[in-house]
Amino acid sequence: MKRIGHKGADSIRLGNTLESFEAAVAAGAEMIELDVLRPRADFRDGGDWRRAMAGPAQAPGGPLLVAHDWGDAARREPLTLDQALDAFTRPSLDGVEIDCDLKIAGREGELTEALRERGLLERARVSTMEVSSLHELRRLEPGLPLGWTVPRITRDWSTIWWAKPLVIGGLVALRRRLPGIVRRQAPELGVRSVWAYHPVITARLVRACHAADLELIAWTVDDLPRMRKLGALGVDGICSNDPRLFAEL
Repeated sequence: MKRIGHKGADSIRLGNTLESFEAAVAAGAEMIELDVLRPRADFRDGGDWRRAMAGPAQAPGGPLLVAHDWGDAARREPLTLDQALDAFTRPSLDGVEIDCDLKIAGREGELTEALRERGLLERARVSTMEVSSLHELRRLEPGLPLGWTVPRITRDWSTIWWAKPLVIGGLVALRRRLPGIVRRQAPELGVRSVWAYHPVITARLVRACHAADLELIAWTVDDLPRMRKLGALGVDGICSNDPRLFAEL
């Protein structure tokens, strides 16, 4: 299984920072997943980021950021994408693979160009929940490995107590439907991997992905017994906030 550090090693050092990326490598991660976020100023005209479409921004509000969301970016001085990718050209990050998790559709060309300028295309992949971005990325850089992140969510509803019954019901339904969705839609998207929220992963989903020659990556797993169950199911990679767990696994 591929050992992937979520935001670097968010359980060891604050995620989406150089220190967290370095901690993940020291703990044995083979790949670093980092978040790529459009700045809030891209939507200063009141546009809804949830409905953003792929392609160039009309009036970019600043550089692409490495942050989970705008709240995360506001709480600290986030890296720009250029700063983060520069670090992956130098020790100790020059030997690890990279997954850029695109959080909001749009400005895909800037991401692919930043990877190309630094010679990182062979070590990088891009994953996203945004289907329009997958199509745009495929057009811009046909050889870039893409990952489809499922399900598409706009906030973590599981942290809201009154929504938990709805979340549980939705996950049960998705577990049944997701293998068929992957079989129908993944080939059209041209992706090489499916990044699935770990509670929706079943043996049927593993078989559907492998039948379509797709990697199945589980996110985000910080529990060793759950990691072992996913390994037994046959997932191809696990993304964790604590890469130290991989040594025990």
